[in-house]
Amino acid sequence: MNSKEILDEAMALKPEERFIIVEGLLKSLDEPDQKIDAIWAEEAGKRLKAYRNGRLEGIPMEEVFKVQ
Repeated sequence: MNSKEILDEAMALKPEERFIIVEGLLKSLDEPDQKIDAIWAEEAGKRLKAYRNGRLEGIPMEEVFKVQ
């Protein structure tokens, strides 16, 4: 079965069934990358250390989420 045939069959499903397929496909594309996770963890540690040492200023949550 080719991709067009699969899509045609999927489109014939109920919305709830299509959602399950879409969710599964999206999850399959969002696999964690351990190298990227390690880089972000290191960066977060550096930023936390800088904040605690007074070299980095925090921004209040209210300001971050303020609607413009």
